[in-house]
Amino acid sequence: MPFSGTWHTILDELDEVPPDGTFRTPLSDKLFRLEDVQEHRVLIAYHEQETTIPLKREQFETLYERVSDSPQPFDLDRLPTDAEPYATILSIHPLFEIDPRDGVLKPTDSPTPSSFVDADLTVEPQDSKPTREEPDIPLYSDSLLLIDALERYDPTDLETMETAELVNLYTLCSDVQRNADDLRQQVRSLLLDRLHHDQPVYGQYGSVQRTRRRNRTLKDDETVLELLEDQGIDRERVTTVDTSKVDEALEVTDLSESDLYEIDESQYVRKADVDEEQKQSRLQGLKDQLAAADSTEAEELQAEIEDLEARIDELTSFKSGASFE
Repeated sequence: MPFSGTWHTILDELDEVPPDGTFRTPLSDKLFRLEDVQEHRVLIAYHEQETTIPLKREQFETLYERVSDSPQPFDLDRLPTDAEPYATILSIHPLFEIDPRDGVLKPTDSPTPSSFVDADLTVEPQDSKPTREEPDIPLYSDSLLLIDALERYDPTDLETMETAELVNLYTLCSDVQRNADDLRQQVRSLLLDRLHHDQPVYGQYGSVQRTRRRNRTLKDDETVLELLEDQGIDRERVTTVDTSKVDEALEVTDLSESDLYEIDESQYVRKADVDEEQKQSRLQGLKDQLAAADSTEAEELQAEIEDLEARIDELTSFKSGASFE
C-alpha cells in the first residue's frame, strides 16, 4: 500500500488517543505527549518540557520504507538521535509493532495495540457512559441476521447443510446484497462530489479513484443512415433485424420460435418471499443479547476499576504510614 494510506491510518489512530495519553520512546523510555496532529506533521512535547517538537510526514515515510522494504526487522539502534518518537508513533499503526525484547520495529500480520502508548483510565459517572447506537438502515439489521446465521450453521461445508438452512442463507445474502448495493450507490454519489482528480484516495480498508466511463447511444436511424450513405456506405451494411418486428411476424406466420431463435434455457434460484415477522423476531433477540453483553462488560469493567482504585488507596495508605528507623 502506498504510504499515503498508512499515514492517514496513523492520523486516524492518533485522533483516538485521549488528551491525557502518554507515549514512550522504545530505547530511552522517555515520556512524551501529543500536542497537535496535522496533515503533514505531528507535534509532540517531552514531559516536563515546554518545547514543541515537529515530527515530519516525510521522515515517517522514510522510516516506513526502510521497515517495509527490508526482509529483516528494523534495528532501532539504527535510528538517528532524537528519532525514537517516530518509531513509537509508527507502531500505533495496526500493521507495525515494536519488539522491545529484540529492540526492533517490524511489520505484523496480527494487528495489536502499541505497547508504547499508555492512556490513563478515568472513572466516569454511570449515566455518562455512551450507549450503543444502532444505525437505522436495513443493511445493519440484515447483516446482523446473516452473521448470526453464519455462526449457527457451518457454511464451510454447504453440502452437509439442511435445505431450510440453505434457504435461510440464500435469502439473507440476497437481502444484504441488495441493501449493500443501495448504500454503496449513495456513498458513491457523495464521493463523486469529493474526488476531483484521478489519483486514488486511501482509507483504512482500501482506496477509491474517480474514473470515467464512456457510453454510446446511436442517434435516430434516419440521421445515422443518411450520414453513412453520404460516405458511400449502403444501408444494408448497417441495418439489422429488429427483434420486436420479428416477434410480430411470428404471430401471423406458421413459423415457430425455434425456427428463428437459438434458444438456450437455464435454471436458477430466485428469492420468492421473505418472512419479515421471523426476521424481526430473531433480530430483536440478537439486539437484546448485544445489550445484555454490553451491560455485563460495563459491570465487569466498573468492578475492575473499583478494585484497582482500592489497591491504589491501600498502597498509598501504606506508604504514607510507613516509618523506618
